[in-house]
Amino acid sequence: MRRFFSAMILTGLVACGPAPNDPGPGGVTVGEAKALDEAAKMLDERNAAPDITENGTTDAAATE
Repeated sequence: MRRFFSAMILTGLVACGPAPNDPGPGGVTVGEAKALDEAAKMLDERNAAPDITENGTTDAAATE
């Protein structure tokens, strides 16, 4: 019986985590912080430098 209660408590603690409306870093909620991180990642991917080909030109210049 003691093991059962220990397992139940452990299971309950594992399920704990910040809710989307809990305060997060910088005065925004956890959900807002996650959305901002995803938006920043999308902008970083969109503004990434073009790949350089073997002859030193960019892929865009090589296709022209």
